[in-house]
Parts: sequence; C-alpha cells; structure tokens
Amino acid sequence: MDWLDALILGLVQGLAEYLPISSSGHLEIFREILGIDIPKDDILQFDIMVHAATVCSTIVVLWPMFYALCKSFFTFKRDDNFWYVCKILISCIPIGIVGVCFKDYVEQFFGDGLTVVGVCLLVTACLLAFAHFSDRIGGRMISPSKGRDITWLDAFVIGCAQALAVLPGLSRSGTTIATGILIGDKREKVASFSFLMVIIPILGEALLDTKDMLTAPAGSQGGIDWSVLLIGFAVAFVVGCAACKWMLQLVKKGKLVWFSIYCVLMGIICLLWQ
Repeated sequence: MDWLDALILGLVQGLAEYLPISSSGHLEIFREILGIDIPKDDILQFDIMVHAATVCSTIVVLWPMFYALCKSFFTFKRDDNFWYVCKILISCIPIGIVGVCFKDYVEQFFGDGLTVVGVCLLVTACLLAFAHFSDRIGGRMISPSKGRDITWLDAFVIGCAQALAVLPGLSRSGTTIATGILIGDKREKVASFSFLMVIIPILGEALLDTKDMLTAPAGSQGGIDWSVLLIGFAVAFVVGCAACKWMLQLVKKGKLVWFSIYCVLMGIICLLWQ
C-alpha cells in the first residue's frame, strides 16, 4: 500500500463512516478496485487508524455536546448529561462482548472478497427502507421532534445493532440510526447518540493497536509504513468532519431512503463481482 492508496481509502472512510453505506464494506470494495493485496493484520491496522480518525471528527463536530457530557460525567453531577453517558456505556456492552469473545471470528470476514460485503449491503438497504417507511404516517414524514428520548433499554438495543454492524457491508451508522428510529426514538436524538457511542470502542481498539505496534520487537511490525497510516488518518479526519455535519442534517430531514437504493445497487455489484 502506498500513499495514494492511503489517500483514497482515507477519503472513502471519511465519507462512508457517517453516510449509511458501510465504511468497512467500502474499504473492502476499494481495496479490490485498487488491487491492494496485503496481510489481514495490515488491513485491520489501517482500518483501525482511519476509524480512529473519524471518531476524532465526531469529537470535533460535536465538541460542545461532547465537552458537556465529559464535564458532567467526570465530576459526577448526576444530571441528564451524566445519565446520557451512562446510556452510552450501556450501549458499548454488546460490542465489548463481541470484541472479547468473537474478535478472531469477525476478523475472518475481512479481506476475503466481496460476497459478505454484498449481502450485508442488501441488509443495510432493507433496514434503511424499513426505518424510512416506519417514520411516516399517511405518506407524511413525522416531525423530527416526535418520538421519545433514548431510554436505558433503547441504548442497549441500539448497542446490539452496533455489535452486529462489525460485519463489512453492514453500515454501523445506518444500522444504529435505523434501529433507533424503528423502536420509536427521536431522529434528531438518535443520530448524535449513534456517532457518540462509537467513540469508546474505536478509540480503545486504536490505543491497543498503537501500543502493540510501539512495543513490537524490531522487524516484527506490520508492513504498512507510518507515513502511509498518517496520510490515511489525516484525510479521513478532514473528510469526516464535513460528512458528519452533512449526515446530521440528512437524518433530521429523513433522507436516508436514498442511501437504501445506493446500497441495493452496490450490494448487487459486489455479488456479481465474484
């Protein structure tokens, strides 16, 4: 993998992490297009770095909310922000279980062609379509303010959706946002919750991966140069900031159904590619 590959994949990650089209699936697609053939460990190393970049984008875009949440939680204010963070922690339980118990099994799906990606993109399309039509009464879009605030049970259910979305092609943002809408949460609330809930697992994985790279014996590090990783990180971060703002507006306006159509087309292409 060279710097141009990293630039393209960083651009793809920055867009696809927030748009409900699966960033992991599109990284697989573009690796196929670019003819990138590297070991799975290197694939996962790069993917973790660019995912960490888009998490940083989330923190920047949602900084006022993020700062208020951290301030309340770490000072034990026991206000709405404190309990909101607790709900985020609840939502991280399912993906934590997957990461600890099924990490090796999940990693087998990465770098093995586009069949799984194609199937999961079609599943993503179905979820987005269901959420779109459930969000309408008599053909008229329900107001973004309608629905309930995220409950403890809702947080756990959305967390289960996030855990399922570790598969390449199953959009994390699309799956979690669609799940929140389907169970009756406010669209304007579930989008922010979806973007914030990924911060802990992604940054945790990125820190562990960085520690492993820094402490690895000489000559045993992965085959991706640090400069290439940094290019991917920087591009994903910059593009992610713009995409995050755009996606927040799209969710409020109820425009996710168009991405359902896109996911159907890309899913079919991936299945025919084999």
